[in-house]
Amino acid sequence: MSYEELHKQARRLEGEIDMKLITFNKTCAGRKSKVNSSLTEPLLSSDHVVESASMEMEDLLQKLTGLNDKMASVDAGGNRLVPHTLQRHREILQDYSSEYRKTINNYKARRDKEELMDGVQKDLESHKLSMGLNRRNEMFLKENEHIRSSDRLIDDQISIAVETRENLMSQRLTMKKLQTRMHDLSNRFPLVNSLIQRINLRKRRDSLVLGLVVFICTFLLLFYAFH
Repeated sequence: MSYEELHKQARRLEGEIDMKLITFNKTCAGRKSKVNSSLTEPLLSSDHVVESASMEMEDLLQKLTGLNDKMASVDAGGNRLVPHTLQRHREILQDYSSEYRKTINNYKARRDKEELMDGVQKDLESHKLSMGLNRRNEMFLKENEHIRSSDRLIDDQISIAVETRENLMSQRLTMKKLQTRMHDLSNRFPLVNSLIQRINLRKRRDSLVLGLVVFICTFLLLFYAFH
C-alpha cells in the first residue's frame, strides 16, 4: 500500500483506539452495590470482562504499531513533511499506550486492595464466631467498621478522581485531534502557510514604518511649537 493509504488507516485506527480507551476506562472503574446489606459487593467489574477488553486494547495498539512501522518503511515520494507526520503518529501511540498501562495498573491495584480487605473482613468474622461476644470482639468490630467507613470514603474519592480524569483525558484527546488536523492542513497546503507568514511579516513592517512616521511628525510639531 502507498503512504497515503497507510496514513488514512492509521488515522482511522487512532480514532477507534480513542473510543475503545474511554470505554475501557469506564469498564475498569465499574462499580456494583449491594442493597440493604452491611457487606460490600466487589467494587470492580468482572475480571473476564476487563481481561477481554484488555486483550482487545493490546491488539489495537499492536496494529497501530505495525502501521507506523510500515509508514516509516514506505517511500513517500520525497515529501519533506513525512518525518514530522510519522513523529506525530508515534507520539499519539505512546500517549495511548501510557494511558492504557496506567488504567490497567490502577485496576489491578484496586482489585488487590479489595481482595485484601475481603480477607481481613473474613478473618474478623471468623474471630467473632470463635471468641464470642466479649469486649475484645466488640473492639475488633468497631475497628472493622472504622475501616469500612474509611474504605467507602476512599472509594468515593477514587470515583471522583476517575470521572475527573476521564473528562480531562477526553478534552486532551480532543485537543490532540484538533492539533493533528491543523498539522495535516498545513502539510497539505504549504504554499498557503508560507503566504500567511509573508503577509504577517509585511503587516509588521508596515506597522513599524507607520509608527516611525508618526513619531517623527509628532517630534517636529513639538519642536516648532516650543522653539
